[in-house]
Amino acid sequence: MGETSFVRVGEELPVKALSLYLQSHTTNIDGGAITVEQFPAGSSNLTYLIRIGNEEFVLRRPPFGNTVRSAHDMRREFDVLSNLSAVYPPAPKPLLFCDDESVIGSEFYMMERRNGLIMRGRAPGALGTSSELQMGVGRSFIKNLADLHSLDYSAAGLAELGRPDGYNRRQVEGWTKRYFAAKSHDWDVLERAIKWLNENIPPESGASLIHNDYKFDNVMLDPEDLTRVTAVLDWEMVTIGDPLMDLGTTLGYWMSAEVGDELLSMPFNPRALMENVSRKQLVEMYAEAVGRELPDMLFYYVFGTFKIAVIAQQIYARYVRGFTKDKRFANFDRFVAALGKIADTALTKGRI
Repeated sequence: MGETSFVRVGEELPVKALSLYLQSHTTNIDGGAITVEQFPAGSSNLTYLIRIGNEEFVLRRPPFGNTVRSAHDMRREFDVLSNLSAVYPPAPKPLLFCDDESVIGSEFYMMERRNGLIMRGRAPGALGTSSELQMGVGRSFIKNLADLHSLDYSAAGLAELGRPDGYNRRQVEGWTKRYFAAKSHDWDVLERAIKWLNENIPPESGASLIHNDYKFDNVMLDPEDLTRVTAVLDWEMVTIGDPLMDLGTTLGYWMSAEVGDELLSMPFNPRALMENVSRKQLVEMYAEAVGRELPDMLFYYVFGTFKIAVIAQQIYARYVRGFTKDKRFANFDRFVAALGKIADTALTKGRI
């Protein structure tokens, strides 16, 4: 996982209770004194580094003030990773699940710690100067997504994870409802895109296991070989659905120069890549990896941009309603507005 820091105020874990629980409920995690740090970069489920002696583990729990239990289902995430890690090497192996909320105040699970480089905005110098490396990293990033989409989810025991029929309509209608439930401002251009999406839902292009939030700060790379993916993180939205909707979300995070410095500097993806590899090239890389032609990606890109705007709106709503004191979220309304403009511009131009 990435770098850690002190635990944020208000997001502390009850270390004594956690230590007692681990001593009495584990065989593969030795009991004893533990120390806790936090992975500070995430904006949804909370992630902590747990040190026990010389060993390190990762603990995941829902955000404080969570009101959408199904969106932060620790049991589901644990079960998915238990099966997925056996057939998809980038998925970390989970070790322990706890549904006793009296231990830390919520359900949680613990998993192995993976090591590698997470490129949050900044990237190693070589990536900024080598177009060959840029293309190589972009291609391996996209191929890894295509590999996930090609897995036999039934053989992996994950066939019950989602309902692929009608997936696209449920996604558009579901995220529309989430937007209006968390709405804090009138975003006219975003709401025009919402209307267009609801009127232009395509049939499913297929059914695959999909990550639903695939971007570079959810991917860990080998520092010695940036074209090798060592882990994919944050599986809370994984399901069975249309793989092009998954690709659309990845494209939604991929900014281009005209959006301005603030969005280009967001930590979703390395700026050096976004400035030198286009969304069109990513689509071509994906088509090559899956071995088939793709339809026009406008709908999927606009949907991905809209979905990211809703996620930002939900996080902003949690902040303004007092459920989190994390100051990073105080200005997320700006990102909602900016993403609405991006979606509207794509529709006006008729291309991604």
